[in-house]
Amino acid sequence: MGVLDGLKPERVFHYFEEICNIPHGSGNTSAIAKYCVSFAKEMGLECISDKFNNVLIRKPAYTGRENCKPLLLQGHLDMVCEKNFDYDPKFDFSKDPLRLSLMDDYVFAKGTTLGGDDGIAVAYMLAILEDDTIVHPELECLFTSDEEAGMEGMKGFDASAVKARRMINIDNEKEGEILVSSAGGRKVKCHIPVRYNNVSGMSYDIIICGLLGGHSGSEIDKYRGNANLLMGRLLHYLSEKLDYQLYYLKGGLQDNAIPREAKASVLIDPKDSAYFEDLITEFEKTVINEYRQIENNITIYCEAGDITEEHVLSPKTKERIIFLLMTIPDGIAKMCPESQNIVQTSSNAGIMRLRQDYFSLIISIRSSISSEKSAMSDKIKYLTETIGGEYIIESDYPAWEYKEVSPLRDMVSKAYVELFDKEPRVTSIHAGLECGLIYDKLNGIDIVSIGPDIEDIHTPKEKLNISSTERTWRLLLKIMEMCD
Repeated sequence: MGVLDGLKPERVFHYFEEICNIPHGSGNTSAIAKYCVSFAKEMGLECISDKFNNVLIRKPAYTGRENCKPLLLQGHLDMVCEKNFDYDPKFDFSKDPLRLSLMDDYVFAKGTTLGGDDGIAVAYMLAILEDDTIVHPELECLFTSDEEAGMEGMKGFDASAVKARRMINIDNEKEGEILVSSAGGRKVKCHIPVRYNNVSGMSYDIIICGLLGGHSGSEIDKYRGNANLLMGRLLHYLSEKLDYQLYYLKGGLQDNAIPREAKASVLIDPKDSAYFEDLITEFEKTVINEYRQIENNITIYCEAGDITEEHVLSPKTKERIIFLLMTIPDGIAKMCPESQNIVQTSSNAGIMRLRQDYFSLIISIRSSISSEKSAMSDKIKYLTETIGGEYIIESDYPAWEYKEVSPLRDMVSKAYVELFDKEPRVTSIHAGLECGLIYDKLNGIDIVSIGPDIEDIHTPKEKLNISSTERTWRLLLKIMEMCD
């Protein structure tokens, strides 16, 4: 018996649990893509798959709706893989199923992200394709891969096979919203070459944890703490107070998730240990005060180790890394002039790693204005190269721009009003969606994005609202029934 058995809509939650049993983190979507292909074959449906693990399944129109224009439904197969700092160390996203649980009106995964973003879209589409009683025009369901890793699946997708010129993207996380535009983005990497010296001293691990994190697009306006940059600030603070040597530095798991945890390892003179511990405590108090209305569980502490000899960063290398972490643009750069509650441009220093030959900082840049995205990229490039680093653009995707005329938007709004007797919120999102890429590939396609309530995406606190999932299901059925 499944954990989600008995939840409604039953087949949607059946498929959602099936998906959660298949590892499907970004870069690991071959198994879930094969699952979708096998599903199509079992249903006798036309199916196209490609080397990028994209899958397009086509279903003929319901009897009497053959003359209606086709409709494309779209969602992505991959999920962001994050787990709590103290969660089961043996849990492996690449091979283990998610451990689902229920609480009140929510589904969540124990200790990890849930992948409701965007597993619920996959579940909706499979349930629709399976059910021959649903009234709909000719349907095309597009399951794309690696959306969370630079939208690589959609970038490689050959859209010439798509018939539809109207599309519902099911990758919004707020019920009652109709998204009509989204930000473009760029993933960049700053490489700083490093040098080491052998030094002896008393080792300490410094840990920053307990931050809320969240999606670096939709949650960036919450002004939550960035563990990577707080660690950089702490290392700078320590540098002004005492001598220490740095030999380990790591933080964040995804470029598009606000980092919740970071760790550094240092060597100090044993006689400074009490003073060092006092400095860490004092810094924690300072940060807790600064984020008192935003973060409620910040923890910054140190753990003493042994007297040891380590391969530590040279003083100049350490200085360059701290300089980068102290000066890199992060968070909101500009709000939209037309709507002050929507972010226009931002950046997120999502992943930092100290390797044997270099230090890397991976940053997600977002903007609804392409020129501002480029300007932010240039600023980070200039900063990186000034301190002798290398700047690499790893991926780039366009914004999905607002259309003045959208028959699909009007129809979805009407369906929402008829079902729920209230107007939906028609708005934009600072997060990146695949809509911009599909719009570029199918010039003029009419697009909206909807979805059920999913809270705290890209964090282990992620949870999917059950009642909202059912209401959004009814909205999808209503929209398909109204399609002409």
